[in-house]
Amino acid sequence: MTQASNIELLFQKFNSLEKNFEDLRNTYKGLNTSYLEALSSLKELTLYATEAAKRAAESAEYSRISAMNAAIATKEATSELISSIVETAAAAAATAATAAVQSAAAAAAAAAAAAAAVAHQAEESSLKASAEAAAASRMASESASAAVALSNQAREIAQTAHNKK
Repeated sequence: MTQASNIELLFQKFNSLEKNFEDLRNTYKGLNTSYLEALSSLKELTLYATEAAKRAAESAEYSRISAMNAAIATKEATSELISSIVETAAAAAATAATAAVQSAAAAAAAAAAAAAAVAHQAEESSLKASAEAAAASRMASESASAAVALSNQAREIAQTAHNKK
């Protein structure tokens, strides 16, 4: 082999390496863009999941209030003429309790989604959102528990009123 052919071979290898390096750079740019898009989507998912958990907790609280009002109506309705109202109020309390339980489940699912998003991205904003979703889930569970207790109270009162007939 002559020196000229050796130099030509080196240039060919250099060009090949340069092309491989450019391919790697382009692949990296594509992966980086995809990563940034996925990270942005996870941030958005975390925020939506947190909002869903907060709304579910609020819904559970409204359901608890509904169950409480139905229980109060059941307690105050003592006349035989309104025994059907008592039964309806007890049924309303039971329905409100069921809604509260469903809201608590939704809050728990949203909190789990937020936690899953945090597992994929370790950012302070996501950690805060996940903590908020978990707190909302806890509040929803407490409201659901109270709504179920009120519903049971209303059912017992309605049963007592029905037995007095």
